[in-house]
Amino acid sequence: MNKYLGIALALGLSVGQVNAQWFPTRVKPNQAAKESVAKKAPSSNKEIGKITKNCKEIPGLFGMLQDTTNGSVYMWIDEDKIGKEFIHFSQIADGVLPAGFFRGSYRGSRVVKIEKYFNQIDVRLVNTSFYFDENNELAKAADANINNPILFSEKIVGTENGKHLIKADKLFVSESLSQVKPTPNPKRPGFSLGSFNKSLSRVDRIRNYPENTDVKVTLVYSNPYPKSGGDRSVSDPRSVNVEIYHSLIAMPQNDFRPRRDDPRIGYFTTQRNDMTSLSHTPYKDMIHRWYLEKKNPEAEISEPVQPIVWWIENTTPEEFRETIRKGVLRWNAAFEKAGFKNAVQVRIQPDTATWDAGDIRYNVLRWTSSPTPPFGGYGPSFVNPRTGQILGADIMLEWASISNRLKREEVFSSAALNIFGDEILEADKCFSADMLGQQMVFANTTFDAMELSEVARKDFVKQILYRLVLHEVGHTLGLNHNMKASSWLTYEEIKDPEKVRKQGLCNSVMEYPAINFPLNKEDHTMFYDDNIGPYDFWVIRYGYSPGSEYSEEEELRLQEILAESTKPEHMFGNDADDMRSPGKGIDPRVNIYDLSSDPVAYAVDRIKLVKKTMPKILETIPQEGESYHRLRSAYLALTGEMGTSLGVISRQIGGVYINRSLVGQEEDAVPYTAVPYAKQKEAMNAIKRYALAPDAFMESEELFRHLQPQRRGFNFFGSTEDPKLHDRWLNIQKQSVAHIMHPTVTKRLTDASLYGNKYSVAECFGDLTDGIFSADRYKSVNTNRQNLQVFYVESLAGIIGEKSRYDNITKAAALKQLQDIKKINASASKPNESTKAHRAYIDYLVTNALDKD
Repeated sequence: MNKYLGIALALGLSVGQVNAQWFPTRVKPNQAAKESVAKKAPSSNKEIGKITKNCKEIPGLFGMLQDTTNGSVYMWIDEDKIGKEFIHFSQIADGVLPAGFFRGSYRGSRVVKIEKYFNQIDVRLVNTSFYFDENNELAKAADANINNPILFSEKIVGTENGKHLIKADKLFVSESLSQVKPTPNPKRPGFSLGSFNKSLSRVDRIRNYPENTDVKVTLVYSNPYPKSGGDRSVSDPRSVNVEIYHSLIAMPQNDFRPRRDDPRIGYFTTQRNDMTSLSHTPYKDMIHRWYLEKKNPEAEISEPVQPIVWWIENTTPEEFRETIRKGVLRWNAAFEKAGFKNAVQVRIQPDTATWDAGDIRYNVLRWTSSPTPPFGGYGPSFVNPRTGQILGADIMLEWASISNRLKREEVFSSAALNIFGDEILEADKCFSADMLGQQMVFANTTFDAMELSEVARKDFVKQILYRLVLHEVGHTLGLNHNMKASSWLTYEEIKDPEKVRKQGLCNSVMEYPAINFPLNKEDHTMFYDDNIGPYDFWVIRYGYSPGSEYSEEEELRLQEILAESTKPEHMFGNDADDMRSPGKGIDPRVNIYDLSSDPVAYAVDRIKLVKKTMPKILETIPQEGESYHRLRSAYLALTGEMGTSLGVISRQIGGVYINRSLVGQEEDAVPYTAVPYAKQKEAMNAIKRYALAPDAFMESEELFRHLQPQRRGFNFFGSTEDPKLHDRWLNIQKQSVAHIMHPTVTKRLTDASLYGNKYSVAECFGDLTDGIFSADRYKSVNTNRQNLQVFYVESLAGIIGEKSRYDNITKAAALKQLQDIKKINASASKPNESTKAHRAYIDYLVTNALDKD
């Protein structure tokens, strides 16, 4: 008998009992803390009177006072709040991006406890990452080796009527409640905050309500001799303000019940380990969701007692408001399937409103136009860490996402090529609208080439706005990304207008899909989904359909919903699975900026569309009286789109399909299946043809001489304005092979050979060598190919070098290719001086690499 099962049976635990324990019990008051409370202190009316005589009192959850002469802040701590837990939430009211801050950025929610230690009030952080069944003896050691630190302590200045008064400046005007200044990252030098300047920092505003106390502060960081000035958003790097909202929130007292996470669906979660479980996966992770309860519990569909209300901030352009309102409300169709009518509502903030978006009682959809946009759209929410209940949310939208300009175009060689870069990712950050901004430029460049109508252009803007809003609202409902959604329909199906009109392009709006621009205009259906998809309906039903009060019934009900995960329209994979960066992820169906179940065919047609469009832009883009800056942007967008498509294609190589259905759920399903040999070869051939071939980037000479940026002041100082074409082309080529030659991928090619992969590292590298050296073996080598060949040889040399982190099979394959290149180079023709010099340099590099080895 299985050892753990035997223990469970010996303890008399039934499945029903285990399920019943999933839901957490309410935290009991800290009896020890209560017992330690001293007898009521004598009234300190005289001392309190001296303090409060110049103070304005602001009643609410925590009584607040602010001195009207110097701004000092005091706080009443009621005796009945001692020993109780509260939620602390903070967000950035304003900041500068070089320091790592931007308006509306959420900094998370944590549980804190108010304690009294003799004549002091403490604020202690409560670690909520672990669960102990209170009926288990181990629960008596629940605090063992778990840090619950004291964040703040302040002497009581007076007590009266069961309330303790403390000075609260150090609680809010400091980093007591949360770290603000980022920990230095040696890999990312540059602008940084100076030291906290207490004398310049202050409380800006206090707003108090029965269930929450909100304090807005400005923290000032000073550095008399900064090493970096940041960008133009930093007026003076010697002094930088960071404005923060702090909220102390009463623990919700309602009937909200946590709902468990499952690997087959995509919700943001609060993770907890069950420390008393015998399971191999002792996870009690809770999904993030709003508390909805029916007005009429007996009705199949009922309005909620408290709907999710969105406010469109008055910063929103008038012409977008109606489209945004309709986009938000389209989520109601999914909630109706879950049993709720009008669950989501939308209102518009009047210009006369006295509240702002920092008030956590309002869920606000906001617009900004930042100097250096950190995102195009951002949809955060904050939760009760004890239950996963969403308590509030905002959506930040950047004007740059729809402004028809590239977000980053300062450096010609790398502009619009950050899609598949080596980036540091955070699970709760959304870069959906970054893609929309780049593709807006691509789309407007391509419209003329496709000869699409003015109606199609208007549809494009409307669809892009719908999709942006639908996506970000989805995040605020608790949903994380579904980067597998674009793999649902076949390439032929997305060309079918009737099918797309009924079903959409993707199974979810939580994707980062490629814009649907077909090669031939007669195949055009939609640019983007403008409504939620079947996955969205399903996942909302899991998260929001009313549950049973009986744990066993509830578990069976949830399992019935989850059993539908094997349907193609419910396929799912999130950011942790996707392959956006070289070496990241393993399943090429879980990717960004792809479309259809045949992403290689779609990406190849996208490259063909770029090549079809490129010859026309010199005629169609520059306008009389304008500079050539728009032409330059168009070229960057087109070649950027080409680089993105090549990145999508490359992910097939070394790919492994993932199936997360449970044992017995799907017949003949296996967790891992290597991408078929034919598909990997198809991808390699496309890379060879469109990235590595001698003519891959050879557009017209006339176009190249017109790629001029508009001069602005002295901005060219220290650099030159000419287009660095070779650098740009090589960067695109590097992106195309960076994934293929990544040590994680080459090792997986070998590992996967044990469960079906037929494409070896040796064959893969041989194909690369063929694509990079064969076409011009007996011809002159153009300068683009010279750069590519040098890069490839240096990469192979690095693989066999002393500091290599590659496995032995990959090292052997690289050595073989260097030996083959030496032979190819020895017999190759040298028709001109440039080619002769290049071949000599290749021989030098190869000889050095082999001699060192």
